[in-house]
Amino acid sequence: MPGAEPDVVDLLLSHHQQIKLLFSQLDAAQGDHKQQLFADLVSLLAVHESVEELVVHPLAQDKLPDGDTVVPDRLAEEQDAKQVLARLHEMGVADPAFDAELLELRDAVSAHAKAEEQLEFLRLREVTDPATLRRLAAAARAAAALSPTQPHPEVPPTATANLFLGAPIAVFDRVRDALSDAMSAGAKETP
Repeated sequence: MPGAEPDVVDLLLSHHQQIKLLFSQLDAAQGDHKQQLFADLVSLLAVHESVEELVVHPLAQDKLPDGDTVVPDRLAEEQDAKQVLARLHEMGVADPAFDAELLELRDAVSAHAKAEEQLEFLRLREVTDPATLRRLAAAARAAAALSPTQPHPEVPPTATANLFLGAPIAVFDRVRDALSDAMSAGAKETP
């Protein structure tokens, strides 16, 4: 329905489209631009997965008849992606092995997104009141504001871990991001 307020599924589907676009842009990027696109991808994936772990996966476990089997597989995929992202972050975009590993991550993230869309998102719309899904979009935006911006594979992929550990880690990540941005801007201004 045109003009309808987006729900949590709309929000997460939008994230999936942004993630696909960033992967596509990374294919052709080089140098500082590639580094910035990768940083944007890492941040979006970290926030997106935190939102899912806090909002969507618990809802799917509660509402979907097979939620107890669907959600653990998605959480395992997310944990694998966090580990690869952390490894790629350590490698850096200039590493000769970076592009090949990024392509493997892209394929895994694409398969993961497709599974989420089919096994969770669309089915949640069938079993959850639309007003609840719209309210959850607001909760998801709040969770995104408090989510880490870097992958933290050492944090268990659960809502409880995200609630207790996510906010302090997010503050650390955001301060580190701001310092990095400031240092990058300063380096560009220096002759």
